[in-house]
Amino acid sequence: MSVTVFAFYLFAISAVAAGLMVVLSRNPVHSVLWLILAFLSAAGLFVLLGAEFVAMLLVIVYVGAVAVLFLFVVMMLDIDFAELKGEMARYMPLGLLIGVVILMQLGIAFGAWQSAETAMDMRAAPVPEGVQNTAALGLLIYDRYILLFQLAGLVLLVAMIGAIVLTLRHRKDVKRQNVLAQMWRDPAKTLELKDVKPGQGL
Repeated sequence: MSVTVFAFYLFAISAVAAGLMVVLSRNPVHSVLWLILAFLSAAGLFVLLGAEFVAMLLVIVYVGAVAVLFLFVVMMLDIDFAELKGEMARYMPLGLLIGVVILMQLGIAFGAWQSAETAMDMRAAPVPEGVQNTAALGLLIYDRYILLFQLAGLVLLVAMIGAIVLTLRHRKDVKRQNVLAQMWRDPAKTLELKDVKPGQGL
């Protein structure tokens, strides 16, 4: 067994085991730590595939930002996880039923799977030889698939705006800043001078 094959099995087993522990861990902080291990294992698999740039993005963005943000949110917020688990137990039968249906569908799909002879050749990205990994990714995203990339960005933008609109609530008991009222105010009416004598309070 070569070093590459050993590293592949090591990262693959680590990613699968970490993914299972994310779901099965009782402590949410431990779940976030297992999630970080899963991200690092996935980054190792990307390195083995020759996608070093994607691997570094996975480490910097997901491990360095998203996972750490999850960890801070879990540790700083006072969440009653016992109550959440109690609510989850109510929907456990329905969740198990849906999981069984999904597993049956995956079994049917993999049972009828047939790989074409030209499948491996079609998986190769249309990138000229001798081009570095980052440059090849830029050529694919910003040249060949620029329209699809921009459409994906628009879909994410619409989803973000929709999430903001759906969660926006105007409460009457919250003081808000009125910029126009501040700009149009008369300084002569907002400023009042008082002659305070010594020993006399306001």
